[in-house]
Amino acid sequence: MISPKEYDKIVKKNSPKSTIFKNCLMAFLIGGAICTVGQGLLELYQMWGLDEDTSKTLTSVTLIFFGILLTAIGVYDKIAKHAGAGTLVPITGFANAVSSPAIEFKAEGYVTGLGAKLFIIAGPVIVYGVSASIIYGAVLWILHMFGITLF
Repeated sequence: MISPKEYDKIVKKNSPKSTIFKNCLMAFLIGGAICTVGQGLLELYQMWGLDEDTSKTLTSVTLIFFGILLTAIGVYDKIAKHAGAGTLVPITGFANAVSSPAIEFKAEGYVTGLGAKLFIIAGPVIVYGVSASIIYGAVLWILHMFGITLF
């Protein structure tokens, strides 16, 4: 029987070294690169003479398209392996979260595969996001009814 102190020593010796600084740096650089591409697209669309709202919409649509395309050809997951949260936070991460299960389960058919699995990852995020916004909205409405304004 080994003591807890000896066990901790063995665990520390055999555990992989933390790469938190490298992981944070890669998330920052790749996430920043995705956002920079988005800003570049916005500027490009505005340079082509489109108004700001249309340019923003096209930027989002383009980033979603590229996120899905890179997921479909297997590149997005390779980038995410190195970037971590840097690929989860931008809109491309949401596109990946929706398209990845759809691509994986398409062989099971359109209804039981693609339709049933499409929102398996992103669905809970959408449900809780919408639920939270309804609750927050209701709280603000109630406060407003009593003459309390926060914003």
